[in-house]
This record gives sequence, structure tokens and C-alpha cells, in this order.
Amino acid sequence: MGFYLWLEGDLAWAQGAYEYRPMGAAVISASDLFQRRDFSPRRAARPPSWARQYASLGHLNAQLQEVRTIAEKTRRNVEPPIHTDRRR
Repeated sequence: MGFYLWLEGDLAWAQGAYEYRPMGAAVISASDLFQRRDFSPRRAARPPSWARQYASLGHLNAQLQEVRTIAEKTRRNVEPPIHTDRRR
């Protein structure tokens, strides 16, 4: 088994093979998790050169969850801009 994962904006793409048979590609929302039924051999996608490789769907989904956790922490740590009202 082997899967490639790459993110494009709000979409998560994966391309995989199971026991050396191509499963095809899958595209889901980056806030979701991949399932085997998401993969279609009719969906053509070539992973970019920077796509990461994972051994199983479980590893792939764990990486998606980690990316979301990091993004949430980053958003919480960014202070909102201070607005001053000059219309007094």
C-alpha cells in the first residue's frame, strides 16, 4: 500500500495503490478524512513533486488531523488587528 497526499487550498488530494493495484485518486475537503470509497480509478490526478507519501489510509488521515491542529493553534495565536475609531 502507498498513498500520496497534497493540499490545494481547502481541498485535500490523495492518490493510492493497494497491494500494487492502483486505487486512483480522491479529492475531499481538507476538513474531512479519506475513506476507501473516495478513491476512483477514473479520477486522474498526478501528485506534484512535493506530495508526501504515506503507508496507509490511517497514516494519511492522521497527517490531515495534525495539519488541522497546527492550523487551529496558529489561528488562535494570531492576535486580531487593533482598530481605532477616529470618527469621534
